[in-house]
Amino acid sequence: MSSPTSVLPVLDPPIKFGTDGWRGEIAADFTFDRVAKVAPVAARVLERVYGSTTAHRTIIVGYDRRFMAEQFAQVAAQSIQNAGFDVRLSQTYAPTPAFSWVANQQQALGAIVMTASHNPAPYLGLKVKGAFGGSVPPEVTKQIEALLETPPETAPAPTPGTLERFDLWPDYCKMLREKVDIDAIARAITAGELTVFADVMHGAAASGLAQILQVPIREINGDRDPLFDGGAPEPLPRYLSQLFRLMRTHRRSHNSLSVGFVFDGDADRIAAVDGDGNFLSSQSLIPILIEHLAQRRGFSGAVIKTVSGSDLIPKIAKLYDLPIMETPIGFKYIADRMLENRVAIGGEESGGIGYGTHIPERDALLSALYLLEAIVKSGSDLGNLYTQLQDRTEFHYRYDRLDLPLTSLAVRDRLREQLSSQPLKEIAGHSVMDCLSIDGYKFRLADGRWLLIRFSGTEPVLRLYCEAPTMKEVRETLAWAKEWASHV
Repeated sequence: MSSPTSVLPVLDPPIKFGTDGWRGEIAADFTFDRVAKVAPVAARVLERVYGSTTAHRTIIVGYDRRFMAEQFAQVAAQSIQNAGFDVRLSQTYAPTPAFSWVANQQQALGAIVMTASHNPAPYLGLKVKGAFGGSVPPEVTKQIEALLETPPETAPAPTPGTLERFDLWPDYCKMLREKVDIDAIARAITAGELTVFADVMHGAAASGLAQILQVPIREINGDRDPLFDGGAPEPLPRYLSQLFRLMRTHRRSHNSLSVGFVFDGDADRIAAVDGDGNFLSSQSLIPILIEHLAQRRGFSGAVIKTVSGSDLIPKIAKLYDLPIMETPIGFKYIADRMLENRVAIGGEESGGIGYGTHIPERDALLSALYLLEAIVKSGSDLGNLYTQLQDRTEFHYRYDRLDLPLTSLAVRDRLREQLSSQPLKEIAGHSVMDCLSIDGYKFRLADGRWLLIRFSGTEPVLRLYCEAPTMKEVRETLAWAKEWASHV
């Protein structure tokens, strides 16, 4: 006779899912015991939501290169197996979008991925991906949270499922190759017409481009370093001094095209550096991609941007008669629109970009391939492509973002209360014309600039975003916002 399962205790503090998964500090919030409780609950919810549309009761389990990520994945896999599900556990690290793709391609219930994406070294996390191949929507994570907070009734222990190991890299790379003119890209690199640098930031994109392109590239920070050189695996200029230095040195001795790509810890976010050493965030890359996909690849469908996206994005979409949609920040909101509408491309300011011809998930390696194809087909540097789009639309605004650490949750609550009860009427000496509050507070000013004030969904951080006619005005606006926050 089967023995009764133990009663699941109420977790204290409660586990809460942010903009993309549950994250916490290793050994403090993120522990083996808590992962062993969350993973089977997530599997049960995935079965409840997607079970009627899938071929079998299989859960994909994967991980990135963070400290003990593979051990946490093993714990998750075993706990899911013991809950009666069949499990396919990755043999090695891989990009998060690769696990999303495999879940969809193999008609699994979904995927559980151990990753904290771009967060600093002390963090690890658990992302839940649905059978459709993307991040589950908020109503699904709310179900997981609710089950964790409500001890289930005692029931007989289920018959354990199966557990097998697998390597997704070969099939994933093959699929990505088929989405671009891989031969043209490889020829340009082999002929010395294009040099590709890739800063994988010690993360899950390591070896990825080389495996896909099958020609040599200049990859840096490809070793495993769970401390991330003392920084964070986030594609921001302050972490890229080595890439900037290498590309400047290369530029002095070569006249050919060059590009540098930057991938975050789990390879779902991307940034780039052009041949002249200029940093290009997705605020610049998304317009380039819209133009390439619409003009050279004939993509159609909507363009989806988040509330923090550049005003250049709808201007480029208009050039190609592509409808524009705007969502809160977080790719799961973009994924929802991708499931409901015909979409060409959807992207967010932080570097996540997805495509209607792929899964409803951001995929940084695919973005790199499309950008390489744009360079090869146009014969132009990424920076030149961006400047040409600015000229065509007569939109030459600049953008930056400031992440402001908060000292306590009480400070966060005071700031939220201030913004809610006393809306800002003037910012940096300019009148506020309107305020959009679908995610944080986006203030549009009289001179066309905008300031977005919002709170991180994963860290105790106030995020400040600004786009303005000049970088001087961007910095002035962000400095004003920082000063305002310090006095609330």
